[in-house]
Amino acid sequence: MIRKFILPLFLLFSIVSFSQNGSASPYSFFGVGDVKFKGTHENSAMGGLAILPDSIHVNLQNPASYASIKLSTFTIGGTFNATQFNSNSANEKAQRSSLDYLAVAIPMKKFGLAFGLLPYSTVGYKIKKEDDVNNITRRYTGDGGLNKAFLGLGYQITPRLSIGTELSYNFGRIETNSIKYLRATQNDGSQETNVSEMSGLTINFGAMYTTKINKNTQFYSALTFTPQSNLSSNNTSNLFSIRYLGDFTPIPIDFLDAQTSKTTIKLPSKYSFGAGLGQSRKWLVGSEVTFQESNTFSNRLSVANNVTYENAVKYSLGGFYIPNYNSFTSYFKKVTYRGGFRYENTGLVINNQSINDYAFTAGLGLPLGGTFSNLNFGVELGKRGTTKSNLIEENYTNILISLSLNDKWFVRRKYD
Repeated sequence: MIRKFILPLFLLFSIVSFSQNGSASPYSFFGVGDVKFKGTHENSAMGGLAILPDSIHVNLQNPASYASIKLSTFTIGGTFNATQFNSNSANEKAQRSSLDYLAVAIPMKKFGLAFGLLPYSTVGYKIKKEDDVNNITRRYTGDGGLNKAFLGLGYQITPRLSIGTELSYNFGRIETNSIKYLRATQNDGSQETNVSEMSGLTINFGAMYTTKINKNTQFYSALTFTPQSNLSSNNTSNLFSIRYLGDFTPIPIDFLDAQTSKTTIKLPSKYSFGAGLGQSRKWLVGSEVTFQESNTFSNRLSVANNVTYENAVKYSLGGFYIPNYNSFTSYFKKVTYRGGFRYENTGLVINNQSINDYAFTAGLGLPLGGTFSNLNFGVELGKRGTTKSNLIEENYTNILISLSLNDKWFVRRKYD
């Protein structure tokens, strides 16, 4: 059994081991960074659709789905990202790889328990601005992010209706640097370093309802609600005079000032509703909409005067198709074929321009041997942002790979 998983595990960790900085986007400067999709790659390949109470895949978006798990499941996923950044004056490219989630789900009769770790947000950017009039160069860098450790419980009230709740602890560290130097004075200048250490709790509620329409077709629906929550942020700001030599690390010359503060960051409330039609182990098509009250969001530090927030909304459309999950003659008939589309108004507004994000998605679920375990591949082709108002447009390709291992745990021995 273990040998069957050696190659998939090697492929997965060869991708995620390159780097753990999951963002190269300049938009990760704002708020708590680039907020990550809270779901598995199986859902990502369907445009983010998460309305199915699956028995062998963990649905991280809706805790009610944990009650549908029939086998103990371990899942892990990683992403390789390639992005083309376009502005009115320049074009750049960047590549990143990241570990996206690690989770375990355990069935307990009518209950289902799940726990794991995933990133909530990531920060990673390097920006250079030249002021030829005043002979000044500015450089901005940032890294870090928030992580989420969660514990969720789902309960099957009836064979048609399940509910669930999930408690998460968010924690992390973000460091940003702002460097300014005069090219005419042997690159003498100043550097401001801001460090924020954040932590806080969030809770998520979910419900799923399934009913038969006819012999071969079922109706699926799902609801989630996440109330507004707070993060406590301990901030430290240090100011140095520096000497900056080319592209090398700036050399601190003199310590100028230090300040500390404690702020509260509001994470906005969010709720979603989705519905679709399908046939168990055969096909599914559905849509989902997610609303987020981002106008209540606040930055870590009040340093961005050209930034506001508006209510965010995301639309997902997707599904899957399995030709014959029980085929004995063709492996490809047992493969799960996924596809979808998503469009999102992120809620971030810069220079009076709303930052939108959309992508086309596709993927494959490959069964492993004679088990219920599977190796999943996916791709996202998308665009975020705009070149209007001196902003940046991101054209990205995400290559997704995940592994879902299923087995019976905690089985009492019949023979010693």
